[in-house]
Amino acid sequence: MIYLDYQATTPLAPEVIATMADALHRYGNPHSAHAMGRQGAAEVELARDRVHAALGMAGGQLVFTSGATEALNTAIHGALRVAPPGRTRVVTIATEHAAVLDTVAAAVQMGMEPVYLPVGRDGLIDLDVADVAIDERTALVVAMQVNNEIGVLQPIGALADLAVHAGAPFLCDAVQGFGRIALPATPDMVAISAHKIHGPKGIGALWLREGLDLPPLIHGGGQEGGLRSGTLSPLLCGGFGMAAKLALDQCDADAEHVAALWETARRLFAGWTINGSVEARYRGNLNIRREGVDAARILSSCRQVAMALGSACASGSGRTSHVLRAIGLSDGEARSSIRLGFGRYTSMSDLEEAALLILETASEQERTA
Repeated sequence: MIYLDYQATTPLAPEVIATMADALHRYGNPHSAHAMGRQGAAEVELARDRVHAALGMAGGQLVFTSGATEALNTAIHGALRVAPPGRTRVVTIATEHAAVLDTVAAAVQMGMEPVYLPVGRDGLIDLDVADVAIDERTALVVAMQVNNEIGVLQPIGALADLAVHAGAPFLCDAVQGFGRIALPATPDMVAISAHKIHGPKGIGALWLREGLDLPPLIHGGGQEGGLRSGTLSPLLCGGFGMAAKLALDQCDADAEHVAALWETARRLFAGWTINGSVEARYRGNLNIRREGVDAARILSSCRQVAMALGSACASGSGRTSHVLRAIGLSDGEARSSIRLGFGRYTSMSDLEEAALLILETASEQERTA
């Protein structure tokens, strides 16, 4: 199997596997006071330091969660619950992940008004439109650094400035960019996930700036500074920490490798159209379309290649991607689109072999149409 679905998840790094295997026999509760518990707590804190360092945010609080979805829910619900009177507007982007869009939509029950910023054909927001939307009524601004479906880079720095000017907190979904692209600004909150950087599934984190206090989403034993109750897993935390350390240590080498893969992929798929901005983009995401091609049939025919039609979270829904619709694609164009994601462990020969299979399948469709 050739794996080209890095936006959905990434292969576990060998060093992560080794770290977690080594921890399997240590079963102490990290919140217990005895020696085994203290050992587990030390492993958790080492992991926290490593994730914090890779994130590059000075100070603040890093809270471990079960993943980015929980981190985003905690941040959004928490920020809205403590919003000052008169601030009832939640500003986000139409192409956000479902973990944001559905949570913002649910905030209507709290009396909040969702505002979804539109995007252009390039997948980017218009900052003039954002400037009008983010005003004194705004309780929270939420935006994704790197889009998970088309890879475009939103102007996070400018959005953060607009939020500051309006006196509203800014939450960044940095899941796809963490460990690869530095944040150009200091948001008030950042959500990240381990399994997008060659770490384990089932763990993520929420970073909060110094002085920002949120009410908990999960109640219980008061772990994680009272914000996120529940027994932490030193096994998962350790895996996340090692993945973060590798991301920091290998950032330049990973970027160079991804850039080379991107150039090769562009050459191999020269006759295809790229969805979204070519310039403002993370190079490990190639979302492309070809007129008249049925992407679902390509996916079915090329069983040796793991790729995607859109977000893994919406897979099987039967609906075309809300991101592709938002950038103005017709249903036909959206259904002719595929997403190829590559990274650290993708070899050039893997990419070339997968491209050959995809192109042969697409050509066969055209011949029999």
